[in-house]
Parts: sequence; structure tokens; C-alpha cells
Amino acid sequence: MIEFITEYGLFLLKTATIIVGIMVILAMIINAGHRQQAVTRGEIKVTNLGETIKDNSQTIKNEVMSKHQYKQALKHEKQEDKKKDKQEKQQLKAQKKAGKQESEGDGGESSEADDKLRVYVIEFDGDVEASDVESMREEITAILSAANKGDEVMLRLKSPGGMVHSYGLAASQLQRIRQAGHKLTIAVDEVAASGGYMMACVGDTITAAPFAVIGSIGVVAELPNFNRLLKKSYVDYEQHTAGDFKRTLTMFGENTSHGRDKFKEDLEETHQLFKSFINQNRPELDLEKVATGEHWYGTKAKELGLVDDLGTSDDLIVKALEEKDVYAVKYTIKKPISERLSVSLTRGVEKLITKLIHRSSRQDLFK
Repeated sequence: MIEFITEYGLFLLKTATIIVGIMVILAMIINAGHRQQAVTRGEIKVTNLGETIKDNSQTIKNEVMSKHQYKQALKHEKQEDKKKDKQEKQQLKAQKKAGKQESEGDGGESSEADDKLRVYVIEFDGDVEASDVESMREEITAILSAANKGDEVMLRLKSPGGMVHSYGLAASQLQRIRQAGHKLTIAVDEVAASGGYMMACVGDTITAAPFAVIGSIGVVAELPNFNRLLKKSYVDYEQHTAGDFKRTLTMFGENTSHGRDKFKEDLEETHQLFKSFINQNRPELDLEKVATGEHWYGTKAKELGLVDDLGTSDDLIVKALEEKDVYAVKYTIKKPISERLSVSLTRGVEKLITKLIHRSSRQDLFK
């Protein structure tokens, strides 16, 4: 019996080894195939949120209403849709007529097609490297090429911040929307802190949920130093640089007060740039009061002027649907399996570390 169990265990190990080997080979083949693709790195997906909400509503009504009630509700909706279509056709006809008269008066071409105003909704789920900026820049480019005068953009933002240069690029991408003359609304349901708030402040208006985390206008940098451990183990570490401040602090060498002072000076300079950027976009803010590195929940953030309104992104979408068409725009980048696995693993580790830090440093948790 023991011999059988041993042989069976060895068989399972061999099988697992073969499966892992096959998976690695497949990943390499798929990765190579992706590298050979010269065009089409990703694709744009557009979803009519009004139709989606309507379909979901009808599904619920079908379940909770009697057959007769549901039939009457559908009939009423069809009548309302026909009435709305008729009004839109009349409005469009009047607009075209007015545009034609204006064109004849100016002797120029007719104005752009002025359909019903639209709101384009994009999302940004931020990690340390602001990886979503790759998709966001494509989404913004596509929207700007299709949007008409009066159309708006809403960003559903979720980010605790990260690298300065990465979030600087993300904020610059959002500035393109305002520079093109379109209103930009930022909706924060959970968190927009540090680099996340740098992005948020670009918006014409910021709406945050009551318990969303807002602020953290500060800069932090930290690293361990293993120099004493290396010395204890009789390990020498050498680092050679050209330039006094090519390296200020190091993980393995012996840090000096000279290097530390320069490191702190660089951090303070970055903080000043951060504050200057926020001042340009929200000049009414009292920076001395809010640029302390602290964060606040949505209700307090509104009192401080960090956000303009309280509410969720869903509230904004439903309200916009009363007068406008609302579309979700998502650009999906086709990444190799190996890269997708790497990103998933990295994000998982980041979330775990963030949760551990949050639990160890905060007491305001629901238990």
C-alpha cells in the first residue's frame, strides 16, 4: 500500500511538471506571436449606458410585475420613446434650418453635425505606476476626434497615487480635454489621493462620495539600508558615480548627512511643484491648510474646497441621462499572457501591502 502511494505521488509530480512545462511553452509561443503583430495593439469598446440601464430596468420589471402590468409598462415606454424621437427630429430639423441660414449669410460651409449632446465616461484605476494611462490616452484621443461642441467627458477616478512622473503624464492627458473646449467632470467613488488628486484637480468639477478618501497632497520616499548588515557579514559594497548627487541615498552603501540633505531638498522641490500645479487648477484652495500630506473623507473634503459636490458617479450618470446620451468608452490593450500575469501578480501584491499598512496604521475601521 505504501509503495502504491509513493508511486502515485511520483506520478502526480511528473504530471504536474509536464503541465507546467506545457503552460510555459504555450505562454512563450503566444508572447512571440504578440511581438510579431505590428498593428492593432488594442481596441475601443463603446457602451450606451442609457440602453444598459434601460435593459436592466426592464429585466427587473419583468420579474416583479404581473404579465399585464409589464405589458402596460412596455407600451408606455414605447409611447414615450416615440414622443422623444419626434421631438428630437423636430429639434434637429430646426437646427439644420438655422445652420443653413447662418451658412448662407456667412457664405461659408454649414456648421458641424449638432446631434443630441453626449457625455463620454472613461475610467482610471490607478496603481503605483499609473499603468492605466496607456489606455486612457487612447480613449481621450478617440473621444476628442469624435466629440462635438458641447459634449462632455466624465472620469471615474480611483487612485491612491504613485510615481510623480507617471501621474504627471496622466494629469497632462486630462488637460487635453479641457484644452479642446470640453467640460471635464471627475467622479471619485473610493479614493483620489496624492497623484490621484493631482489628476482630479484638472477637472472643471470634482464630485466625491461621502466616504471617499481625498487629498494627501504631499510627497513621500523611503528605502531600507542594508549597509550595517553587509558589514556584519564582511561584505564590501562599492558604488562609483560622476557627479556629487548622482546618488543621494543608497540601499547598500553608507549614507551621509550630505546625501540625506540633498534627498530632502529634492522631495521639498517636488512638493512645491505639486502645490503649484494644484494652485493653477484650483486657485481658490487654501494650500497652507490642505497641502500637509493629510487626507480627508468626502464630506470634510467638500468643506475644505478639495471637491465641489458630494455624490457617486452613478448619480451623475443617471442625472446626465435626463438630457444627454451617455456612453462608456474603454480601450483594451491586447497584452501577452506573460505580461497580464505579471501585472495581475504585481497589483495583487500592491493591494495586499496597502491593506496591511492601512490596517496597522489606522483605527477607523468597521469591525
